[in-house]
Amino acid sequence: MKTRKLFWIITKILAVAIGLYPLIYLILDMRTNGLLASKSQELWSSFTYHYSFYIHIFLGAIALLIGWAQFSEKWRVKHLKLHRILGKTYIISVLLSGISGLYIAYYANGGLMAKLGFASLAILWLITTVKAYTSIKNRNIIGHQMWMIRSYALTFAAVTLRLWMPIIPVIFNLEFSESYPITSWLCWIPNIIFAEIIIRRQIQLSPIKKPSHQG
Repeated sequence: MKTRKLFWIITKILAVAIGLYPLIYLILDMRTNGLLASKSQELWSSFTYHYSFYIHIFLGAIALLIGWAQFSEKWRVKHLKLHRILGKTYIISVLLSGISGLYIAYYANGGLMAKLGFASLAILWLITTVKAYTSIKNRNIIGHQMWMIRSYALTFAAVTLRLWMPIIPVIFNLEFSESYPITSWLCWIPNIIFAEIIIRRQIQLSPIKKPSHQG
């Protein structure tokens, strides 16, 4: 129980910290720092890319900030109306952020492997979130919960991306341009595996509630 509580505390702290991070783009000119510094002026001047980027980071941040609160059963029961409002906000945020993320993945640094890594993340993020929505519309509560676990695990890739980015180059002694394609996959694959472990454990602990299908 202590381990589970510690896990959620760390999850909340990281979600809030990274969820607030995009605010820095409103304060500083990030085109001269980090990943954006490698983008061409022509690309950044593109209306589609420019606004897709901001839609992706800010709505993704909203999903990250509000998503973790939805998993508290006591909170859901006590604030059911707010839970539904936040749920709809989360779904809309993910859909818009995911679509824009799929577009900007085409321009990701690191070559084809990085583009495929981020594009795969965006597609799975959209699919799991849509499945979570259709499950609850069909009154499949258990299926909804399972798909939401998967969806938020992919949302949390925003956190794990920033954790892996400085680590991979050190571990494998690689240049950033060489390590980024690895990070584009590593930021979400362990997350979704971990989500499946949580789901299987919940099924084992609640065999009576095991659904005939998962959405």
